[in-house]
Amino acid sequence: MRIEAESDGVSSSRNHLVFAYYVTGHGFGHATRVVEVVRHLILAGHDVHVVTGAPDFVFTSEIQSPRLFIRKVLLDCGAVQADALTVDRLASLEKYSETAVAPRASILATEVQWLNSIKADLVVSDVVPVACRAAADAGIRSVCVTNFSWDFIYAEYVMAAGYHHRSIVWQIAEDYSHCEFLIRLPGYCPMPAFRDVIDVPLVVRRLHKSRKEVRKELGIGEDVKLAILNFGGQPAGWKLKEEFLPSGWLCLVCGASESQELPPNFIKLAKDAYTPDLIAASDCMLGKIGYGTVSESLAFKLPFVFVRRDYFNEEPFLRNMLEFYQAGVEMIRRDLLTGHWKPYLERALTLRPCYEGGINGGEVAAQILQETAFGKNYASDKLSGARRLRDAIILGYQLQRVPGRDICIPDWYANAESELGLGSGSPTFQMSERSSLVDLCTEDFEILHGDTQGLPDTLTFLKSLAELDVDYDSGKSTEKRQLRERKAAAGVFNWEEEIFVTRAPGRLDVMGGIADYSGSLVLQMPIREACHVAIQRNHPSKHRLWKHAQARQQAKGQGSTPVLQIVSYGSELSNRGPTFDMNLFDFMDGEKPISYDKAKKYFAQDPSQKWAAYVAGAILVLMTELGVRFEDSISILVSSTVPEGKGVSSSAAVEVATMSAIAAAHGLTISPRDLALLCQKVENHIVGAPCGVMDQMTSACGEANKLLAMVCQPAEVIGLVEIPGHIRFWGIDSGIRHSVGGADYGSVRIAAFMGRKMIKSIASSILSRSLPDANGFNLDEFEDDGIELLKAEASLDYLCNLSPHRYEAVYAKMLPESMLGETFKEKYTDHNDLVTVIDPKRNYVLRAPARHPIYENFRVKAFKALLTSATSYEQLSALGELLYQCHYSYSACGLGSDGTDRLIQLVQEIQHSKLSKSDDGTLFGAKITGGGSGGTVCVIGRNSLQTSQQILEVQQRYKAATGYLPFIFEGSSPGAGTFGYLKIRRCSSQAKLI
Repeated sequence: MRIEAESDGVSSSRNHLVFAYYVTGHGFGHATRVVEVVRHLILAGHDVHVVTGAPDFVFTSEIQSPRLFIRKVLLDCGAVQADALTVDRLASLEKYSETAVAPRASILATEVQWLNSIKADLVVSDVVPVACRAAADAGIRSVCVTNFSWDFIYAEYVMAAGYHHRSIVWQIAEDYSHCEFLIRLPGYCPMPAFRDVIDVPLVVRRLHKSRKEVRKELGIGEDVKLAILNFGGQPAGWKLKEEFLPSGWLCLVCGASESQELPPNFIKLAKDAYTPDLIAASDCMLGKIGYGTVSESLAFKLPFVFVRRDYFNEEPFLRNMLEFYQAGVEMIRRDLLTGHWKPYLERALTLRPCYEGGINGGEVAAQILQETAFGKNYASDKLSGARRLRDAIILGYQLQRVPGRDICIPDWYANAESELGLGSGSPTFQMSERSSLVDLCTEDFEILHGDTQGLPDTLTFLKSLAELDVDYDSGKSTEKRQLRERKAAAGVFNWEEEIFVTRAPGRLDVMGGIADYSGSLVLQMPIREACHVAIQRNHPSKHRLWKHAQARQQAKGQGSTPVLQIVSYGSELSNRGPTFDMNLFDFMDGEKPISYDKAKKYFAQDPSQKWAAYVAGAILVLMTELGVRFEDSISILVSSTVPEGKGVSSSAAVEVATMSAIAAAHGLTISPRDLALLCQKVENHIVGAPCGVMDQMTSACGEANKLLAMVCQPAEVIGLVEIPGHIRFWGIDSGIRHSVGGADYGSVRIAAFMGRKMIKSIASSILSRSLPDANGFNLDEFEDDGIELLKAEASLDYLCNLSPHRYEAVYAKMLPESMLGETFKEKYTDHNDLVTVIDPKRNYVLRAPARHPIYENFRVKAFKALLTSATSYEQLSALGELLYQCHYSYSACGLGSDGTDRLIQLVQEIQHSKLSKSDDGTLFGAKITGGGSGGTVCVIGRNSLQTSQQILEVQQRYKAATGYLPFIFEGSSPGAGTFGYLKIRRCSSQAKLI
């Protein structure tokens, strides 16, 4: 049902009514919109009892009437925020349980008695669940006024906290079901609990003063650009600097603390300042999205520069509405904290907000509430069943959705709304998340298989793919370095044929690192940055060859033969060639594929094209391991945002994305685990890097916002570990280039295998009583269990299967600190590692590399167990300590670096600072990652804005000391197995016109 925005006001009534209006404890936005509804009810001559936890001035500054009664009671807590931009999901559920679940019986008894005592005619809720149930128990009708309900908001929190919290969601929904109908505000979320719906315009507070009056009072001329900073209260320690604003700008700051010092171009507002007047007098607003900020931004046609919040499901719906009415500019959080505001503010001034809808929702809602209290029946079952079913499906999707994936409103939901003739109170259903990119991509390509999953980098990649056939000689591309890559890519595909697209992320090594090749448990997180590969296969006669490839075939008189052509973006960053091509017959030696060793030499011929081994090597591995024969030509485009040389598995991302693409294009079904093992062969045998398998396994099998737990014996995925909501991981790049093929990594791996061989030999010697008496061993002293242990250790397959206490008790003192390669070979012949070769002339540090994986395996197991323990300071401290121990163990192996050590030191300085200790700590530990010798460190801390600020502080301190600004890795994304593949076809120009 739709109420038109054409009312002249709530008519005064001779009948005196009593309303009980319950207000949620989440934010001022609810209280301020309630004020507008309450004001109109009081103007109509009714009494309103407001039940709230908000300060009195929110209501009394706008309503001075004896008919307003304020009762200070908090019956729901909303979402608990760790800071201005971060919601603590678990704390929200626990607080709600404490506030509304545990005392539920007494709350209901108290509210029923109170409602009867004031002789309430109608209960109104925004949007307190238990109020609806209390009204039903008291025999009073109830109505909700809102744009979201708590069952939808808490749905994601339940997924993070565990299924045992699901009863909270169902209880909230049941409470809402007692409500007669919902007065639904624009920017609404799916709300299946409500039986019927009436849509009304925006509820917006009225203006008291004109823009000119406000600026005159502030002493600000019309020529001054004015921003208003509105984050619902600034977090402690958030330092604003003069250079944050463009020259000639001023900024009004809402909710600043009394002690907070501001630069001269920032103006602190009083806590009870009337913000609608100030917003309307500004040129743009910078803040977080909430109903109040969005409604007033739209109503006053004020551009809104917004920063996203974590874990608040109302936000995407409001954000879409902002963008639909051309009023929103998104600022990334990092730029907010570092003060890189200028481009966003200047961009905001170019917007022309175009909201023309009603803004008298408070008046309209009050009229509906008055008529309902008089007995009018607004409920209608005509189409409510279909609406509730659609909403319930969306809620069900929310309860089961992939963690880390933003809410996306399905097209069928919007279409069904239109087809049923229901007025939408929000353009949300006309323009979904990132819909502009989605629309452009679907305009350019028909997606025949797969789902972009709303991933922004995938949508961007598809858009860039669509633009490849643009004539870059027209001057549209200003970067000459990119021109060559893109021109090569534009000529490599036949746009009338199908193209397959895959995606694989890099990884952050949280725990396990170099212990993977020794059989350790590892914990790895797929990062946000990923590699995309587009591939097309064509019959050789139809393949679009580069001119030099055509000339090569003509010179050899081969005619049409299968050719591989590869374009790799980003070549200018690593001084390598952007293209590679070869005849696929070069991979054959008669009727068999060439050996891996021969292939390694083939790709090593030209250092500028050695990179192609990571891509083309996948074809040879499939030929060798699975017997696949490639008779068609293949075109491949590689585009990766995983930075190279930073220890986050850029190579694994390329390998996994490429292998996935080749498999998809050729109809091969390969499980993610098996695909990862095949990719490891590419890196070990063709590239020549002796890596373990954890990198490829994480890229292939990982899931967003979870740690992949794997026992590398050789590659058993034992599960996915949820990252608790209060914990976050960051990667900070040291700027020192890491290479898994480096000599240090290789020598440490060789030493670990040498140590395993020596431990096995020692165990065998003890069993055979061949050790000299001087070692203090007497086989007769061993119990049967001890003999069984020795037997197992004499045939030790993986070093990590030896426990730390056994290592210390029996073997630690018997391993030498170091050993010459030729000495080892003389005594033990070989170290039994298929991917490394002992250098006879090298003196290998031995004891530390052998000890590291034994203790690291124990540390990883302890880390995994701690992640699921109770939330506490001690939990975070213990997790951080395990990271530090791992780091110093790396250093003992010789895999440290000045850069990574400096980053660890900076983390420790901030962690142990007086300010951090007074706040119960935010940073708790850090370690070098992956193969070591540079690259990235992993940092663990509380999931809060303050911790993000401290990460940025580490970044800035590192730059001050070294001159290098580290890259920060934050966020996660799904692995290649979860993504699958896209099969796309370019839409014809005729199809576009249709």
